[in-house]
Amino acid sequence: MTVLRKKYVWMLLLLIIVAISFYKTTWVGKMMYPIHYKQEIEANAAKFGIDPLLIAAIIRVESNYKSGLVSKKGAVGLMQIMPDTAEWIMKMDGFSSLTLQSLQEPGPNIVIGVKYVDLLNRQFNNNLAKVLAAYNAGPGNVSKWLDSGLWNGNLDSIDQINFWETRKYVDKVIYYYKQYQETYH
Repeated sequence: MTVLRKKYVWMLLLLIIVAISFYKTTWVGKMMYPIHYKQEIEANAAKFGIDPLLIAAIIRVESNYKSGLVSKKGAVGLMQIMPDTAEWIMKMDGFSSLTLQSLQEPGPNIVIGVKYVDLLNRQFNNNLAKVLAAYNAGPGNVSKWLDSGLWNGNLDSIDQINFWETRKYVDKVIYYYKQYQETYH
């Protein structure tokens, strides 16, 4: 390899290293951590005072922005809402125009999902670890774990959560939430 060619290779490597080190504030970071349905997420999160980046992280983990999904357990759409949960929320003021069929669509699914996060925030005093665990395992399970002392409800002790799937879920949402915060703030 010629000296000139080596120089170009080293310059290219240096450029790649610099780009990677700053990727979270550049288009590279936004390519790695995209936010689809940004307008719907921001509008609904604003209604309830929830960080839209948290909603984006939940969607990323739940469906990776693929609308219309139905899980083996019956959870529907981008935010993987259980039909019973959706029906409960649809009985509240301001949600009666939504239907179970509309949960397949991104907009209505985000509306219901964000409202559910809001309700969990109220129930668990805005404790992020408890809210995320409840979003995945249900608020009843989280309350049982807390009441029985199986888990203290802190992020630094999610390894105590009774369900492996929920431990993994909380950890993944927190990971993506941090990535979104670093990329979009």
